[in-house]
Amino acid sequence: MALSLASPLNLFQTRPGRRRRSVVASAAAAEKGGAASSEDNPTRLVTFLGKGGSGKTTSAVFAAQHYAREGLKTCLVTSSQDRTADFLLNRKIGTHPVVCGNNLSAIRFETAQLLLQPLQQLKEADARVNMTQGFLQGIVGEELGVLPGMHSIFSVFALECMIGTRGAYGNAAGRNRLKDKFDVVVYDGASPEETLRMIAAAGAARLYLKYLRNMAEKTDLGRLAGPSLLRLVSEATNSTSAGINGKLSSEIWDSLEKFLEKKSSTFADPEKFRCFLVMDPHSEFNQRAALRYWGCTIQAGAQVSGAFGSTPMLPSVEDVESAKKTFSPLPFALIPSFSMDSPQDWGAVMQNSLGEDTRRVLDLAEGQTSRVPSSVKYDLPKKTVTLFMPGFDKSEIKLYQYRGGSELLVEAGDQRRVIELPLQVQGKVGGAKFMDRCLTITMS
Repeated sequence: MALSLASPLNLFQTRPGRRRRSVVASAAAAEKGGAASSEDNPTRLVTFLGKGGSGKTTSAVFAAQHYAREGLKTCLVTSSQDRTADFLLNRKIGTHPVVCGNNLSAIRFETAQLLLQPLQQLKEADARVNMTQGFLQGIVGEELGVLPGMHSIFSVFALECMIGTRGAYGNAAGRNRLKDKFDVVVYDGASPEETLRMIAAAGAARLYLKYLRNMAEKTDLGRLAGPSLLRLVSEATNSTSAGINGKLSSEIWDSLEKFLEKKSSTFADPEKFRCFLVMDPHSEFNQRAALRYWGCTIQAGAQVSGAFGSTPMLPSVEDVESAKKTFSPLPFALIPSFSMDSPQDWGAVMQNSLGEDTRRVLDLAEGQTSRVPSSVKYDLPKKTVTLFMPGFDKSEIKLYQYRGGSELLVEAGDQRRVIELPLQVQGKVGGAKFMDRCLTITMS
């Protein structure tokens, strides 16, 4: 059942650079009577979304410098061939981390290189299970070109290695080593659309996995090929094979589902993932684009933590107040725009440009996300569901209902989001209204 809003129903080993966070972690652990663990102190992933030319890369470099100077081991990850970050940091950024200062490193993701590691893992798994009789061993990874969609997939894989969220599906020793390396990873995506697809990748993959499982369990072809393919995937995603051998196919499917659920929840957790909007306060068009990215981020399964204005000219008080009102209740601050005529003196930049508002918005401390509005609210007595959808109008939102009214599928902004409804509000859509960036759906 599809419902269009245009119709009548209109409807995230202790070393000097880690001291600040380690002290906080130890204090928190002491209250619990134990030692601080890596799970209590996850590596934070930070990214920025903004229209091209709005200052997205500049903001990412600025934030990375800020976290590094706060004593956090920080890595800036850029996935664009644009050399803005290289110039701002006065370093040639390559496919291996390069040191850019105290506590600060930078690396460039190039998909042609990123696909080599997963291919090698697949080859090693195939050598153990001998499923393709050596066929995979003849594939030369360096010959393979990059196809559309590969960048998002392999960027997720590489980021998971850096922030240590691959869970059971990775080498434990290597995972812990990488996880201890950085406190903060600042990701500067090639484009906002690519970053949004990366955020949504795990959630979207769960839906594909569900249908693949049904096909594997309920068709002759699936029952014939499924067990071998599952074993190959299991071997490739768990280099030690511990806990995989001897498992039933259903147990492996369940493990894959939990794996993807954990990946998806990482981007939904504001204590692990922070996303910031960037726009030019002088430009209404820039602000509208940032509003759109706010709504698309929610659709992708994450939250926006704050907004920044970036402009080469000091904005007027009226422009700043207008931007604050537009992006309320998000915290808002200004980040300076830099001249590209010469490399930056970051010591002077951070001393002169880092105002209290900017520090507050960039702060990664727990509890700083309380002002971020909830994306879904339920009113059980009234049987209503309210969706916060900034940047969209009612004509762009479509609702679908399947499985007896226990779910809502929301389509908007090139993303689809499945919302599981509490038992008390399950039913058919009776009506909907769009007001103040919110879609309120009444269930019958």
